[in-house]
Amino acid sequence: MMIQIKDVTKRYGEQRAVDALSFNVARGEILGLIGPNGAGKTTTIRMLCGVVKPDSGQVRVAGLDPQSQGDEVRSQIGVLTETAELYSNLSGIENLRFFAELYGIDDPRRPHELMEEFGLADHKDKKAGAYSTGMKKRLGLAKALLANPPILLLDEPTSGLDPAGIAMVLDEIERLNSQKGVTVVLCSHVLHQLETVCQRYVIIDRGRTVAQGTLPELAEKCPGPTIVEVDADYILDGEAYRGIPARPLPVGDIQFTVSSRNEVPKLIRQLSQDADVYSVKLKGHDLESVYFRLLEGEKDE
Repeated sequence: MMIQIKDVTKRYGEQRAVDALSFNVARGEILGLIGPNGAGKTTTIRMLCGVVKPDSGQVRVAGLDPQSQGDEVRSQIGVLTETAELYSNLSGIENLRFFAELYGIDDPRRPHELMEEFGLADHKDKKAGAYSTGMKKRLGLAKALLANPPILLLDEPTSGLDPAGIAMVLDEIERLNSQKGVTVVLCSHVLHQLETVCQRYVIIDRGRTVAQGTLPELAEKCPGPTIVEVDADYILDGEAYRGIPARPLPVGDIQFTVSSRNEVPKLIRQLSQDADVYSVKLKGHDLESVYFRLLEGEKDE
């Protein structure tokens, strides 16, 4: 395991930011760490970096203790926080040169390569303080990648980015993982973005683990109805189709409600006999739907 968190608790005064939290991240895995504001995600990232000391429990990064072996741990990780942590009075290239020297990177080409890779070459001499939010985020990710770390800890890496910037960052995460085997812990509130890149998820709330697993595994923990939105030339007469609850949508599609995902193929086969079907979209088993059902279940306990 590249990351191990076992029974970790961290208090700030009377408040438990992290409460007996446990999860692992395998080598080469992209893990989504998700939860509401105040759930303990940022505190967890800081403990992995060695910036915050846990009150109890065990934290290991690449087999190392971030507290007693902080320099070794920091040489293994690249970190992007929501604020990017750049020097606003330095230019973009000066920021990367400064951190390259700090990290002991001898290759003078590396900062320039990253400025080019993240579309910042034309702005390399501009002060980072004058960068847009999206440009700062891209520069922060370039900084995190300076040393080619085997582990990336990314906190809201796409916030402030336009659609092209979001696609670029997500593509880069997938490339680093697939081509170089980089292990990634990714925190974001934009769940549909995580669904495109993450292989597994840990959901936390109030510092505790709510659930963890792949998306199908999480969906099994909170069974619920499946919503099927179909673009077909069928004209719905009433509020059901062959006994299946249905209603027309304003855009011209039809929305069906079935009790489980297993009933979807039968529904589509039946509908295809009565009409031409152009597209099918499932709702209720996506990450966002599963996430909210699991959190609601946690509140009910």
